[in-house]
Amino acid sequence: MTAPPPPRIAGLTEPPVPPIERVAIRLRESTVTLSAWRLAATAAEGSGTLVRVETPAGALFRGEGWFLGWTQDAMSEAWAALLPTPPSDGPELAQLG
Repeated sequence: MTAPPPPRIAGLTEPPVPPIERVAIRLRESTVTLSAWRLAATAAEGSGTLVRVETPAGALFRGEGWFLGWTQDAMSEAWAALLPTPPSDGPELAQLG
């Protein structure tokens, strides 16, 4: 009996993803500096970085390395799949009164 293949996320096999980091960026069409979130992923297939920028028109993604050339929809799906889950703070207590 063979073991099931390891899970693949965004085309990468079991990518360890460090916490996202906040970075400052500038868009070509803007004169102001914006905040963005950077997520790096590395696996045997390659490594890459996704940057998510919140603009008045909505979220915008930029891909580097493994994610270079991906569509906005594909990068959005990869971002959601790779985003680390926040640690649980334990059981939630009911607030009374």
